[in-house]
Amino acid sequence: MPDRNTILHPYSKPLILTLLFFLTFGCGPRTEVDLLLTNGKIFSAGHGSPIHATLAVKDGLVVAAGGRSMARHYRAPTRINLSGKTVIPGFNDTHQHVRGRSHRHLELEDLTSLKDLHNRIQSKAEELGPGEWITGYGWAEDDLTEKRRPLRWDLDEAAPENPVILSRAGGHSAVASSLALKLAEIDRNTPNPEGGVIERDDSGELNGIIRERAGMVYRLVPDATWEELKPSFIQNLEFFLSLGITSFIQAGATIREWGQWQEIYNEYGEKLPRATVQIRWAGRKEMEASGLMTGQGDHRLRVGAIKILADGGFTGPAAYTIAPYKGRETYRGKMNYSEEELNTIIFDAHETGWQLGFHAIGDAAIKLTVEMFVAALEKWPRGDHRHYLNHFTVSPPADTYRLMAMYGIHIAQQPNFTWTLDSRYMENLDGDRLELNNPLRTPMDYSIFVALGSDILPTDPFQGLHSSVTRMGKTGRIFGPGERLSMEEAVIGYTRNGAFLTFEENMKGTLEAGMLADFVILSQDIFTVPAGAIRKTAVEQTYIGGKLVYDASKSEL
Repeated sequence: MPDRNTILHPYSKPLILTLLFFLTFGCGPRTEVDLLLTNGKIFSAGHGSPIHATLAVKDGLVVAAGGRSMARHYRAPTRINLSGKTVIPGFNDTHQHVRGRSHRHLELEDLTSLKDLHNRIQSKAEELGPGEWITGYGWAEDDLTEKRRPLRWDLDEAAPENPVILSRAGGHSAVASSLALKLAEIDRNTPNPEGGVIERDDSGELNGIIRERAGMVYRLVPDATWEELKPSFIQNLEFFLSLGITSFIQAGATIREWGQWQEIYNEYGEKLPRATVQIRWAGRKEMEASGLMTGQGDHRLRVGAIKILADGGFTGPAAYTIAPYKGRETYRGKMNYSEEELNTIIFDAHETGWQLGFHAIGDAAIKLTVEMFVAALEKWPRGDHRHYLNHFTVSPPADTYRLMAMYGIHIAQQPNFTWTLDSRYMENLDGDRLELNNPLRTPMDYSIFVALGSDILPTDPFQGLHSSVTRMGKTGRIFGPGERLSMEEAVIGYTRNGAFLTFEENMKGTLEAGMLADFVILSQDIFTVPAGAIRKTAVEQTYIGGKLVYDASKSEL
């Protein structure tokens, strides 16, 4: 047998070229597709989660996914050599809040100090003039150098002639200036509203913080017109594409606002992430008169579940818990409805065919809501209802988990809360309530379906992936390491499982033949990088229906 250095006979060269031709191009004509991705690490998120090297797309759908050799069977006008880059399905984020912003609004998510806040409020007051309302969103005391909340005196100093109200990140509490409180007729003698708290200092004076019922002040802020809000509304939707979010659930819109969503998607839908919009319950007669129902719409925009907030949040805090908060003898948070009111909403919505997707954060709220879901399901059985709870922060009793598994009640979890709110949890929770905050593994061990999302703390799936696999808080503390997921599980939670919550698992969420070609190309391999680097992942390109909708190299975002 000749060795590797043997010179081949000259007549063997044409034969070798012929063999190479057939190995490269196959024996028949190649199939025409629109887009072909080759030489990559393509995580399908399908059952078994195979990793492919090649992806073929035509007419907005995945035609085939396979190994390197598959590429020889296809040709496409657009062919992308991934050069080993990682591709995953687009994120199906299960909880988002998209809003337009008025001219009086301050963005505060990047706020780092009270001095910075003072300057921003002062500049806005100069821009608007005396007497004009100033609003804002996104401050968090943990992000400020002073490590404390802004109080009414901070706002008064910056804009003494303007009423000011600024919501904390998460939206469950806000700080109002003295003028804003005066206009709202809130003083030291005003009782706490049902389901909310007006904070006072030790002398009984208002400090400006209102938990869960900031609407007492916001009701006075002049409404912005839809024409003013619409441009920033669209910009906020486009921003999702830079994060790889190709589908999301809007966590609450009124019946009237649904018409605005339709307007935007009729005009711009091909360029925006796919949206499923939860509808806020407005009463049985109003809901029936609207003609809306879960599942209406198409693959671009559809009606989702009914949304209500069963209890408060943890940024206040006001989540309703079984045991009192740490260091508080009696305070257990607040329910937003009486048991009779909550029961009526659940029964009416379920009986009339709606899917339910309720906010429930405290273990007492979770327990009560689940028991009412079960009562409705027993009275009006429905096989594939897919009711779910959003947030699910404080792990409930074992009996509640068992009921959820038995009756198919799911969870839309936000792993990033463990990162963002760790100081709030350490301040207010203890024992297992602290360690198991925002549980992931525990409900899965009970065979409960869990999908993942971001909410606005922050809006960033990569932070959610990091939190899922590390269980690390912003302070560096690790909470309940037994709740960790593998990266594969976390990605599936953010992609395939999100599609299931909206009854679209046969349409999107995986990169398998016949599925919508929604995917993202990442800057690094999230499956192999050190855990600490996950949050540094960037989206290089985002595709929806096989069309490029975001390119980092050309974006101004």
